[in-house]
Amino acid sequence: MIVVIGSSNTDMIVKVPDIPAPGETILGGEFTTASGGKGANQAVAAARCGGQVKFVANVGRDSFGKQAIENFQADGIDTTHVFEDADAPSGIALIMVSEAGENSIAVALGANDHLNPAAINQLEATISQATILLIQLEIPLATVEKAVDIAHKHGVKVILNPAPAQALSDELLSKVSIITPNESEAMLLTGIEVIGGDSAIESGRALIQRGVDTAIITLGSEGAMIVTADSQQKVPTYPVKAVDTTAAGDTFNGALAVALSEGMALPDAVQFANAAAALSVTRMGAQPSVPQRREVETLLNNQS
Repeated sequence: MIVVIGSSNTDMIVKVPDIPAPGETILGGEFTTASGGKGANQAVAAARCGGQVKFVANVGRDSFGKQAIENFQADGIDTTHVFEDADAPSGIALIMVSEAGENSIAVALGANDHLNPAAINQLEATISQATILLIQLEIPLATVEKAVDIAHKHGVKVILNPAPAQALSDELLSKVSIITPNESEAMLLTGIEVIGGDSAIESGRALIQRGVDTAIITLGSEGAMIVTADSQQKVPTYPVKAVDTTAAGDTFNGALAVALSEGMALPDAVQFANAAAALSVTRMGAQPSVPQRREVETLLNNQS
């Protein structure tokens, strides 16, 4: 069982020719809404890739929250611990997507910011039964720390996706099994600019020195770099035409959790996650872009 703890948002998306600069107005094209939020995206990715998923989140007692829960259940996710908050609205993300597939995102956390350590403390039995705890940083950091403490106490493998980027303590990192930053997140955590393979290895080693067991630096179209205390390995991704990179990292993390929960070796698990993420960038939206297991396996088989 994979326990995912994190955020749930509704994404409001506008296609634009280019991401506007500060003070610039650009006339956009198509407007759509889609289910999103880093935690929710990862839970959906794990479920669609074949994982048994329990999702812990806080949504508003509003139409957005109700729809989110219905969507999770449609993907086979256990929503027992998706709480409905009467005092805060569901999270909202405003997303601009350029013709090149790049995005710019602003998030109003809403109920996500009310997912507190006390709520997590009541879920110790659930977390202790997990094979993997998958968590991100779009909820209060104190909540993340409490969840990781519980998982560490019970010997549960922790995958931390340190996004959105923020400073983290060595105490927290020492309880993390696998950390999965992208280039900018790795730079914030280590002070090392990641611009290629060698710098990714250097950054990964710095994270190992800070206490994590394994660092996987995601490199976009270049794949991912696995760094452990005594090894490093680059795992290439699959060439695709990017339409929208929203949720690519989340798809990677959800798929990675499933592959590891099934006992895949780490390089194979990263290859599986790369394939899932590559498929996701060929489609618009966050959760709408997340592929099913059969699609990931088809891509892997076609490239073998």
